[in-house]
Amino acid sequence: MTRKIAIFGDNFMLPDIFRAEIEKRCGDGLDIRTHRSAWPDEPMEHGYASKGLGGLKEYFGDPDEVVAFIADAEVFVTQLAPVSRGMLKQLPALKLVAVSRGGPVNIDMAAAREHGVTVVNTPGRNASAVAEFAIGAILAETRLIRVGHESLRKGEWRGDLYRADRTGRELSEMTVGVVGYGAIGTKVVRLLRAFGCRILVCDPYVQLSVDDRAAGVELVALDDLLARSDVVTLHPRVTEETRNMIDREAIAKMKPGVIFVNTARGPLADYEALYEALAEGRIASAMLETFAVEPVPADWPLLQLPNVTLTPHIAGASVRTVTYAAELAAEEVRRYLAGQPPLNPC
Repeated sequence: MTRKIAIFGDNFMLPDIFRAEIEKRCGDGLDIRTHRSAWPDEPMEHGYASKGLGGLKEYFGDPDEVVAFIADAEVFVTQLAPVSRGMLKQLPALKLVAVSRGGPVNIDMAAAREHGVTVVNTPGRNASAVAEFAIGAILAETRLIRVGHESLRKGEWRGDLYRADRTGRELSEMTVGVVGYGAIGTKVVRLLRAFGCRILVCDPYVQLSVDDRAAGVELVALDDLLARSDVVTLHPRVTEETRNMIDREAIAKMKPGVIFVNTARGPLADYEALYEALAEGRIASAMLETFAVEPVPADWPLLQLPNVTLTPHIAGASVRTVTYAAELAAEEVRRYLAGQPPLNPC
């Protein structure tokens, strides 16, 4: 019997890369069909500001079109396509969904279990990319890279940035607070250690590695981290516990002149409260990579502040993220077809 596989890729997770990795591991005796969606050239539905499709988050694709594409396939490989309860009812042949991302937020996990569909993901697929980006974001703020760049673009030579009362600080003399110690947070800590800074970590569900403890990294409560850190960088998932964790109350506990970095998810922070703190100078500067509503509105107030660096949710975008995620997903497909248990079940 020919095994049928449907691959719903996009302009980042290219379907041909998925296919090549699956054929490399499983051979070419498969019935594989592919689709390449328009994301990221067209925005996804986030499901944070609104309920989205059945409560799903961060998905792209019309449900009816996705169902028609999957049809009688036994295996579905995707990054962003939604798989809702209503869709699963129309897909009796589907047995495996391989999601090439760290969390299957575009899949109704409860419905998948009820329908006997195994869901696997690719944890840590972009951990290295995001960790590197976070370090770059921190350096852009601490060493005034953005400020110098923007002034030169305007034809201004900011020689005053060499003044002792205006120049930036070195990480070696700073305390950096890392919120979240998962796949990304642990890599951020490892990279930060090379700069010689003091590192605080807040994550109530993990223990520090032996190496990090030996290097002097401290595991602390959030309030302690906010009060002591010169830089605060976010790396947790969005849960009911972490949603809006950086609100007015949390900001009030931060050191005056703190630098704030969010390369994780927009809903982790109250951006209205953040705007007020930045406008008043209580937070010296911020680097924001993710937002509750994406794309952000052209008249969004944070776009107007001079002490904010913003990027369009690209921290996890690297060529290696694509190939690594495809490798992980393909190995899950191989294991399923061989009757072996999954490596990363959700």
